[in-house]
Amino acid sequence: MNVILINPYELGRQPFGLAHPATWLIRSGFQVTCIDLTIQRLDPVVLSKAQLICIYVAMHTATRIALEALPRIQASAPNAYLCVYGLYAPMNAAMFQQQGVNVVLDGEPESDMLTLAKEIQSGQFPRSYAPSLSIKKIEFVNPERSMLPALSKYANLVLPGERPKTIAFVEASRGCKHLCRHCPVVPVYNGTFRAIPVDVVLMDIRQQIAAGAEHVSFGDPDFLNGPTHAKRIIQAMHAEFPQITYDVTIKVEHLLQKKKLLPTLKKTGCLFITSAIESVNNEVLRHLNKNHTDEDFAEIVKLLHDVGIALAPTFVAFNPWITLDGYIALLRRLVELELVESVPPIQLAIRLLVPLGSHLLNINGFKELLGNFDPVLLGYPWQHSDPRVDRLQRNIQHLVEQNEQKNLSRRETFEQVWQMAHNQADKTSPTLPTYLGKEIPCHSENWYCCAEPTSQQLMNF
Repeated sequence: MNVILINPYELGRQPFGLAHPATWLIRSGFQVTCIDLTIQRLDPVVLSKAQLICIYVAMHTATRIALEALPRIQASAPNAYLCVYGLYAPMNAAMFQQQGVNVVLDGEPESDMLTLAKEIQSGQFPRSYAPSLSIKKIEFVNPERSMLPALSKYANLVLPGERPKTIAFVEASRGCKHLCRHCPVVPVYNGTFRAIPVDVVLMDIRQQIAAGAEHVSFGDPDFLNGPTHAKRIIQAMHAEFPQITYDVTIKVEHLLQKKKLLPTLKKTGCLFITSAIESVNNEVLRHLNKNHTDEDFAEIVKLLHDVGIALAPTFVAFNPWITLDGYIALLRRLVELELVESVPPIQLAIRLLVPLGSHLLNINGFKELLGNFDPVLLGYPWQHSDPRVDRLQRNIQHLVEQNEQKNLSRRETFEQVWQMAHNQADKTSPTLPTYLGKEIPCHSENWYCCAEPTSQQLMNF
């Protein structure tokens, strides 16, 4: 039986979320085809041969693209059973079912996906089949990556003054121990954290290095949810591949609590750490339940600078509690901390998403700020009490998309955003310093999981 796994988008990285379930299916005798829409296109002939099509929706951007692609998939494979899985699948189950999807699975779908395939193969699959959406413990195995496009086709590592390097994408854990209110991991995992066995992680690293990878990007929601587990992996990887560098994502809270681990990260090849700063306003941080402050942000900037690891901060720049002055304060903070070159411009345009099941809905009075759920936006729309803030967000989003296509530098876009924000607040923009920070290692794909997809992304399949 033919099964097709489709990835709409995953930050320009070769998706573990296709490779791992593919392994489960292949070892049970199924014919599996993987399609990555960031690189490949939907082929009606290939789709028409499938009995089961599973679409991976790990993030907001991917889900928006999946919904755009669904009609074409259905037209090409009218008799195939359709399944969606990943973080954004359970919370949008009703909407996907309205669009003709038969089955919705969660963030760890392998076991249920295999059961589903076996039932379809036996001809006993009833239309009403609804697998459990609870997170189950599964067996992790070495993911089958041979059916995906070559690593060289994906985003690469950009190093100032050096040639780009091919990236391996690895997951060392799933879920997260924390309950940040705006995070899409929380409604599905609710504080559950699962470590992937060290030997499985290392096998995946080995096969990707053998395929040409020179840098490893760990895709865990937080690499230090299990600090002992993480330390074992990076020490074993460095011992076997001392030339390989890597990057990770870590909470501010964990960076402060586990700061004694930072020299080990540096020694084993960590080039940069992505951290969800989200805001420089402590009230906003409390609303988001981030468990850090703006002062903590400044502290980790110094800690990482001293140890020699670059910081790549992310933000939810626009939210119902920000003001024009507050947005300018964010820009000014990036200037003060010399982080302008460390921030992809899309981070200056991110607008707070409120998806179904969001823990933001638990904030007293927050629901009153929201409109009815919008299936196009995949969230509850909100309007700022100051229309100028919403206008600024739209203008910056448009500017960032345009400048991305023009390949303008981070500094050039920041200068335009700086001017735009001050103009919107009817203020004169101060002259920016000559030095705004140094360029840091980064991925060539600068878009983001919670960003609205570009028009090109929505048509690129």
